[in-house]
Amino acid sequence: MPRSHVRSAEAAPDGETLSALLRRYDTAGEAVSCEPLTQGLLNRGYRLATTRGRFFLKHHLDGDRTAIARQHRVTQRLEALGVPVAPPVPDADGRTVAVIGGRCYALHPWIDGRHRDGGELTAPQCWRLGGLLGLVHTCLERVMRARTGDRRPPVEAAADPEDTFAVIDELLTLVRGRRNRDSFDELAEHRLVERRTLVERHAHRRPEADAVPVAGWVHGDFHPLNLLYRDTEPAAIVDWDRLGVQPRAEEAVRAAAIFFVRPDGTLELTKVRSYARAYRCAAGAGTSEMAAAVHRVWWERLNDFWMLRWRYQRGDRRADPQFPAAAALVVWWTREYDAVRDAFCG
Repeated sequence: MPRSHVRSAEAAPDGETLSALLRRYDTAGEAVSCEPLTQGLLNRGYRLATTRGRFFLKHHLDGDRTAIARQHRVTQRLEALGVPVAPPVPDADGRTVAVIGGRCYALHPWIDGRHRDGGELTAPQCWRLGGLLGLVHTCLERVMRARTGDRRPPVEAAADPEDTFAVIDELLTLVRGRRNRDSFDELAEHRLVERRTLVERHAHRRPEADAVPVAGWVHGDFHPLNLLYRDTEPAAIVDWDRLGVQPRAEEAVRAAAIFFVRPDGTLELTKVRSYARAYRCAAGAGTSEMAAAVHRVWWERLNDFWMLRWRYQRGDRRADPQFPAAAALVVWWTREYDAVRDAFCG
């Protein structure tokens, strides 16, 4: 089940909590062991072994029972449509969310599998990955339209360069004010100065406010750590906490920029091309939609500093290992803009 590069510091639920939870299920058995697996931003996960089998126990930190139950119903319907997911186990009363001690839990079947990044995928597997995401988007439309009609929330405006300059200045002040600076601080300062120059040079390319992208229901966080493979085939898409309406092709571009980025910050464009062609076929996305998505995601990356905000504003260094490649990708993508767009659209 889900694993991450971020280890959990949270102790597993105590025996009393586990007993209260498992009593709700007819066939779950009694707890034998419960081991913390990961600590994500939105939940915590545990490998739970019982006298009846193995499960993934998820602790939802946000505690919004309505939203969690909706996610569960969506995954149940997606499974019926052939999407590889791991819906929760219903309790004896058919409920999938258990509130114990004021905390929200869900019990899922344990899925044996592993994560695979784009460097491990063959060309046919890249094609299947793009087709899988297209299948997710088309099936979500079927499932969610029946529930909510065709209402679409407004799409977020593209980042304003003036706001970006303010963030850069704030981060540079924090970086330059540090005592005992290390190599990460030096790289951060270099990338911030470099990024300010790039934003100044390309400010005129900010996506226009009236260019409305095609929005649809999306997973919201589709990347290697949320996709489990069994051997060479996808076994389960997990962590649906960010399910929502967004520009659908932008999710395809963002996912590719994570799956197919190399350590040096370049993209494997041959694999991107195979993935993107399959996505367009499965989702019915045209080249103009993909080109617009590439542009908006490029602009988003150019103006985004969440990893440095975590480190310097929150004192949270969990994203530090991702920063070198992500920062280099922005520079490379800007230089190779046409090649990247062609890989997604060709």
